[in-house]
Amino acid sequence: MTCITAETPLALTELVGQKLGPTPSLIIDQHRIDTFAEATGDHQWIHVDPERAATGPFGKTIAHGYLSLSLSSYFLPQLITVKSFSMGVNYGVDNVRFPAPVPVDSALYAEGEVVSVEEFKGGYKLVVRVSLIVEGADRPSCVVDTISIFYP
Repeated sequence: MTCITAETPLALTELVGQKLGPTPSLIIDQHRIDTFAEATGDHQWIHVDPERAATGPFGKTIAHGYLSLSLSSYFLPQLITVKSFSMGVNYGVDNVRFPAPVPVDSALYAEGEVVSVEEFKGGYKLVVRVSLIVEGADRPSCVVDTISIFYP
């Protein structure tokens, strides 16, 4: 499936219920995990110590849940875009869950669904449920309702 494009913020209202994706995959390597650990100060061994993690519950290091969550911003514009608007802002997220780990060197991709669109403070509030999924996994690794506002 390709990226869905809305010509204007108003056109988003026609997309409620629309399935989005899948996106191309992104490899989650140890360098990305380590860089996230440095940025956040979260150096828990299950993320940054491959030797110890090899004997741990996942058999290797895993990405931080919040790294997966932050990648929703990477994948969202690959799922849906708005062509003509004056400003777009990230308004927040709701209902974040981490049902499964992201093992190091996994290929992660996203799928989505337009949950709702409503007029909001002179713009249009778009809620997209983004599921980040490791290729071959039976459950998503992160599910989040992203909230964006687009102003005409």
